[in-house]
Amino acid sequence: MTLRELLKVLHDHLKLVIVLPLLCALVTGVVSFLLPNQYTAFTTMYVLAKSDNTSASSTSSDLSASQMITNDVATLIKSDRVAADTAENVGLSNLNGYSIKVTSSTTTRIITLEVTGPDPQKAADVANAIVDVTSDISQSVMDVQSINAIDSAAAPTTPSGPKRALYVLAALLAGLFAAITACVLMETLNTKARSSEEVEELLGVPVIGHIPAVGGK
Repeated sequence: MTLRELLKVLHDHLKLVIVLPLLCALVTGVVSFLLPNQYTAFTTMYVLAKSDNTSASSTSSDLSASQMITNDVATLIKSDRVAADTAENVGLSNLNGYSIKVTSSTTTRIITLEVTGPDPQKAADVANAIVDVTSDISQSVMDVQSINAIDSAAAPTTPSGPKRALYVLAALLAGLFAAITACVLMETLNTKARSSEEVEELLGVPVIGHIPAVGGK
């Protein structure tokens, strides 16, 4: 199908091409506005290993070991033990309603923690509690002297999600794609001859006349 033929097909089904995307966007917009707001609290922490020293005798192997410990701490943050202890510290039964994202670099000992949840203050409380719990556990099971919070998490004032405008735009595009696909399928499955040229092509004989449509019974 050429572009010209496609445009003609879309023009013939213009109502579907307009209504279906708008309907998808409208439904998605209503559903997304019914979703609760989500808030993200941020905190950063610094991992201080027991083997750290500030003298000139520090070696690259010491630094590499400290960075490996930092990666281990980043993994520890996602453990069930940290989640359970954190939930207990903030007065929750579990952290199922909260999303936790941990980012650590291979070249530094700074870990960034993001906690997303429906309550801004509770999200900040969870983030700060995770730092404290992780510090306690890492000191008892790893070669870690302490984990120090660089920036304590504060309650966010604006929601971080859901991305309602993005959802509506995606639904609009999806509806447009579905409408175009439906139009092409209807055109492909329609086997009726709709012009004299198609009749000549199908039968292999020339059309010698046309009978006009007459109104009434």
